[in-house]
Amino acid sequence: MGYLLFVTLIQAFSFSLIGEYLAGHVDSYFAVLVRVLLAGLVFIPLTRWRRVAPAFMRGMLLIGALQFGITYVCLYLSFRVLTVPEVLLFTILTPLHVTLIEDALNRRFNPWGLLAALVAVAGAVVIRYDSVNPDFFMGFLLLQLANFTYAAGQVLYKHLVARYPSDEPHYRRFGYFYLGALLVVLPAFLLFGKAHYLPDAPLQWAVLLFLGLVSTALGMYWWNKGACLVTGATLAVMNNLHVPVGLLINLLIWNQHEDLGRLLLGGLVILGACLLYTSDAADDSLRV
Repeated sequence: MGYLLFVTLIQAFSFSLIGEYLAGHVDSYFAVLVRVLLAGLVFIPLTRWRRVAPAFMRGMLLIGALQFGITYVCLYLSFRVLTVPEVLLFTILTPLHVTLIEDALNRRFNPWGLLAALVAVAGAVVIRYDSVNPDFFMGFLLLQLANFTYAAGQVLYKHLVARYPSDEPHYRRFGYFYLGALLVVLPAFLLFGKAHYLPDAPLQWAVLLFLGLVSTALGMYWWNKGACLVTGATLAVMNNLHVPVGLLINLLIWNQHEDLGRLLLGGLVILGACLLYTSDAADDSLRV
């Protein structure tokens, strides 16, 4: 639990750093690429390359591609059309994705998930009812893809470590994660990156260093390690703890004029969507 709590604080602060200092100023693909490269420089030299099951390596490459590569490309793109508080609130749905993926792996189907998704969309509309447009919905959908891939990486990592136990410490087998992320992020930057939107201020480089070495290197490692030490229900709950902490930080420091009424009402609706699916009522699932 300690690992998850510490990373929660890092995540909560990181959202505001991205939204306030990088979004709209630094190319999204470049920012994600720098984060992966910096984290890789930390973990790849520590990685064990021999006596590691090939299936485990392939699994870690997939997890890195999902949990960081796709997730953070979508996350950074969403900042182009959403505010930091909106991004934070829309990540509330991550536990819903965690539960859906766990149900799929356990061959369960739950119709409550469809209703929960509709309620979540309604909550998003409440937050931006006066300016709902295609760009807003695109940002919302990008975040849901990010939520899904982030959740999938956590669940798969927990299952992969359990299936391939090792006496080696976790960090000795975690470098593959960043290689998997690089397989997504590098082609994305080469295809869609804009070289004229690179950092041009020391503060932007400092933010990228923090996000790469702390949020990405230590944060992703500690989060996945912590996920292996708690139950699925606890993991789902911990996925949302960064939201109130991140909102508090952002609203107190950067967005003091945000419409708190709409944020609160819409956030409660979205939170209700999660509770609708993960509550006791959802135990009436059907086997497929």
